[in-house]
Amino acid sequence: MTNPVLRNSDVFGEPRRGRGTATAPQYGHMAGTTGTQAADAASLENMYSAPAATTADTKRLTYDDVIIKTGGLLALLVVVAAATWNFAPQLWPIGMIAGLVLGLVNAFKRNPSPALIVAYTVAQGVFLGGISIAFAQMAVGSSGTPLTSIVLQAIVATMATFVAALFLFKSGKVRVTPKFTRWLLIAMVGYLVFSLVNVVLTWTGVLDGWGMRGGVLGIAVGLFAVGLAAASLIVDFDAIKRGVEQGVPAKFAWTAAFGLVVTLVWLYLEFLRLLAIFNSD
Repeated sequence: MTNPVLRNSDVFGEPRRGRGTATAPQYGHMAGTTGTQAADAASLENMYSAPAATTADTKRLTYDDVIIKTGGLLALLVVVAAATWNFAPQLWPIGMIAGLVLGLVNAFKRNPSPALIVAYTVAQGVFLGGISIAFAQMAVGSSGTPLTSIVLQAIVATMATFVAALFLFKSGKVRVTPKFTRWLLIAMVGYLVFSLVNVVLTWTGVLDGWGMRGGVLGIAVGLFAVGLAAASLIVDFDAIKRGVEQGVPAKFAWTAAFGLVVTLVWLYLEFLRLLAIFNSD
């Protein structure tokens, strides 16, 4: 009697054949098995001699995937923002609401949806195109600075901060630790509360102009917000690095690109507001 475990195993178990027990078929089966084993050995040898599979071959996340998708989304964002600036800047509230809703939907989805992420990018382009001209006009009244000058300065400052944050992360001078993440979360919650209070006070007429975001306090808060956004970029880089090292599926490159776009939009808005405050009374 054979071992029932081995007998029922797909690897060690005997193939389930008919009830015939003729000697010839048994030897024929053994010969076939020997041929199969030889073929399997040849296949294994070919596998071992073949070049190692890359992350692209295994459909795993790569840095190239993230770079390509992030670059594509940013290009789409710029095109939509430029079109909105020139043709329909008054649509920015619609873009703001749509971007907020789509941002929350994408943030809570377990699996990324490229269509929803692209839709979010388009909505943010509409929002940024309109809000950029609104901020620029608020500053032009007193300084006479061209509208496009402030926007270009904000774009350059955003890209420079992105490069600086990436350099600091790659150099290891700034490491993402649990303490760092905890500090960032607390600071972001505090900043969010401050911003909401300021919006309510300005919209209800209690404060005018920039509200608590004007003057020296406004500049200090703006610089603090820029620091928070830069720290968020470093956390994003760390998350992407861990995703690549852990071999997560390639589809999550969309999630990484979405996260980077969200942080870059926030950083751009902070620079834009800061420059508008500098250039206004």
